[in-house]
Amino acid sequence: MMDISVIVPLYNEAESLPELYDWIARVMQQHGYSYEVIFVNDGSTDDSWEVIEGLAAKHPEVHGIKFRRNYGKSPALYCGFKLAQGEVVITMDADLQDSPDEIPELRRMIVEEGYDLVSGWKKKRYDPLSKTLPTKLFNATARRVSGIKNLHDFNCGLKAYRKEVVKTIEVYGEMHRYIPYLAKNAGFTRIGEKVVHHQARKYGKSKFGLSRFVNGYLDLLSLWFLNTFGVEPMHFFGALGSLTFLLGFIAVVIVGVNKLYYLINGIPHALVTSSPYFYLALTAMIIGVQLFVAGFLGELISRNSAERNNYQIEKEL
Repeated sequence: MMDISVIVPLYNEAESLPELYDWIARVMQQHGYSYEVIFVNDGSTDDSWEVIEGLAAKHPEVHGIKFRRNYGKSPALYCGFKLAQGEVVITMDADLQDSPDEIPELRRMIVEEGYDLVSGWKKKRYDPLSKTLPTKLFNATARRVSGIKNLHDFNCGLKAYRKEVVKTIEVYGEMHRYIPYLAKNAGFTRIGEKVVHHQARKYGKSKFGLSRFVNGYLDLLSLWFLNTFGVEPMHFFGALGSLTFLLGFIAVVIVGVNKLYYLINGIPHALVTSSPYFYLALTAMIIGVQLFVAGFLGELISRNSAERNNYQIEKEL
């Protein structure tokens, strides 16, 4: 069995790829590991694919996947995970900010200490404040929602996995930020952390933007909802709809009883339909019914789309 698969998703990182591969190969040879390096070219517009082809021609350990367009990091990892054959799978970014020297210890924690997943923690970062501050806020929220209290850096690209983990979990959309949470939900609870060295970017520029920070919170909310109510959406929509309908029905009864009281006692009173509370009550009942029906339909329709992880791959090496 192959010892290690290294998966490197990349977008416009042509300058760093030869240096990164040489560094990985040097570490592997020093420790006598059998290995493969899978470069996933996520629709790069520079010469990244030509560089990968050149490396593959010289080194049989190099494999490549080329997307026709830019899909994002999660699709790149998904396809890399499908191809990986190593007993331990390592993921790292292509910008040389992740150190391949961390690989032996990450592998040891998986093989000898029995972890399912080990996430890197860039305790000392060389990123600008505009990136580090949102990252700290994001990680604090992710720890609370996921219940994985021992992780400080969910989004660190440098991670190690037992092979069974990457073959079980499904990474889609932009869920790469929450792979530890996905692993936990799949039953892989042995999740650890290792402080890793973080280097300043040597080539190119960061792909981080404010939209990634906003999308990260939306993805976390989506993942929490799917984990909590995804299998049985009726528990959420049905309960909320029933409660809303009940409150609206009680309000209608109160308005009706109040009108009936005035009629029985001969007391002049405005029409029921002239009261805004009557329309609010009817609206609540209608919304309640709609929520209940949404929950019922959610039970009938699978949330798994057959096309969700269908990516157009132009070439494979």
